[in-house]
Amino acid sequence: MSSIWNNRISISIFGEAGSAAIGVTIDGLPAGEFIDADQLCRYMARRSPKICGSVRKAPMPRIMSGILKDRTTGGPLCAFIQNSEGVSSEKVSVSPSARPGHADYTGALRYKGIDDVQELGRFTEKYTAPLCFAGALCSQILERRGIYTGAHIYQIHNIKDNPFDTVRLSRDAVISVRTKDFPVINDRKGWLMLEDISKAREAGESLGGIIECAAINVPAGVGAPVFDGIQNNTAQLIFGIPGIQGLEFGAGFNTAKMIGSQSDDQFYIDDHGHVVTKTNNHGGILGGISSGMPITLRAAFKPMKYSFDDNTPDQVCIVPAAVPCVEAAVSVAVLSNMIDYPNFC
Repeated sequence: MSSIWNNRISISIFGEAGSAAIGVTIDGLPAGEFIDADQLCRYMARRSPKICGSVRKAPMPRIMSGILKDRTTGGPLCAFIQNSEGVSSEKVSVSPSARPGHADYTGALRYKGIDDVQELGRFTEKYTAPLCFAGALCSQILERRGIYTGAHIYQIHNIKDNPFDTVRLSRDAVISVRTKDFPVINDRKGWLMLEDISKAREAGESLGGIIECAAINVPAGVGAPVFDGIQNNTAQLIFGIPGIQGLEFGAGFNTAKMIGSQSDDQFYIDDHGHVVTKTNNHGGILGGISSGMPITLRAAFKPMKYSFDDNTPDQVCIVPAAVPCVEAAVSVAVLSNMIDYPNFC
């Protein structure tokens, strides 16, 4: 199993979800960056939304190296995250009757039945904690350059939130949703989603959904074509989040229904002398390289439960807890591409 992501910035996740602790080592961060510990903790806490009835206590990282006097040293930044929950000793059967929608069967075959691939094994949401920690660090570094990343629940089941304005997306619109107990733009739609989650819980069902994420003020010319584009890097990180079934940038699959004149985003020079596009179907990325427009994407999550014994709302629908995870993945991908951008460091 690959637990290392490397593209200018290197992220290595270690430990096992059922062990005493898991952790992450992040290498390649620029030196001298101020890191706000309180802001880090607030970011990590978003993985356990209280309004969704979460019973999990958000794990807080213990930084072992890479930060001195609240500033990055430029060396590998290592953090431990303690696991407070119990460990299951029960092993997974390779029977096709293993939990549907989970990696019990495939994982048991892949690792010859030796590794515990149940909810406390490798294929677990606990591994999103190191990703969120890395994303929280990268987010702070980006924001000091005026680059902001934010995400919200775009859809749960058949209920949709208001979408981001992908052409004129402001800083306030991106970050205001972070402070909400339930991260949606339209609070009325949020309450309808919560009601739907409650009905699913009563019926013993689970729900999936879509998370929309955006990064603004990313300058034009960041990224690379073919295999090393911003889309490629972002997709690799996002597909490391459990439950992901699909990913689209900009107008995504809707472009298949368009004709060329509808899909193409026409360039023009705005009142401030900036080169922009009238529409943003390309999602801020052309040929793997940023265009200067907001980078927008949507990630689809399938309905899944991590435990059939715990029927709390956050287990019925994992989407609310996954919002900071998607946001973190985008922040890591953007910063990794910004590292060699002129005058960034």
